[in-house]
Amino acid sequence: MRYQVIGDTMPAVEVVFDRPGETMYTQSGGMAWMSEGVSMDSNMRGGLGKSIGRMFSGESLFMATYKAERPGAMIAFASTVAGEVLPVDIGACGGMICQKGAFLCAEETVNLSVALTKKLSAGFFGGEGFILQDISGNGMVFLEIDGNKVEKQLAPGEVIKVDTGNVVAFEKSVKYEVETVKGIKNIFFGGEGLFLTKLTGPGRVVLQTQNFNEFAGRIARLIPGK
Repeated sequence: MRYQVIGDTMPAVEVVFDRPGETMYTQSGGMAWMSEGVSMDSNMRGGLGKSIGRMFSGESLFMATYKAERPGAMIAFASTVAGEVLPVDIGACGGMICQKGAFLCAEETVNLSVALTKKLSAGFFGGEGFILQDISGNGMVFLEIDGNKVEKQLAPGEVIKVDTGNVVAFEKSVKYEVETVKGIKNIFFGGEGLFLTKLTGPGRVVLQTQNFNEFAGRIARLIPGK
């Protein structure tokens, strides 16, 4: 399998299969275009239980699997908002924890499941829901970045505090928890909400410059009748 990320504003990843039987999967509706020689199968990948878990983590109940029927067959998966597409070799990094909606597509050998946060406060108040996405296995996975990508390599014990909507993914060695904003004035007038995501190293952290939920909320406030 070969791939290239194309486009700047609304990027896509275009995959060329080297041999028959190579497979990519994505959430329902994630495919943008493809050549002849690619078959599609919609299924509840991993069974009903895992499919329901994925639905809670922001993905569709059914996943679409695309298999090459001949060498040189091509398929592309496009991002849903303006930003970047991040290729990640999951086998090389040992897996990642991602926010819901970050997953774009992956090879068949990559596993997508749910990950419960260790603290209830992280789930109930973190802004991304109690269930995150656990990506493991071997092969390439492609993540969506809203806006521009910012990467941080945290040293052991190093801390970064982030608005939860700006977190894309982090390695499994990174500790994730939610911290309450301090000070009554900050809570009511700071404009940042009640909680921040606290990430503690060691490990790689991927952030995004746009919080799409916040952006969508601003647009919604401008719609008459809202």
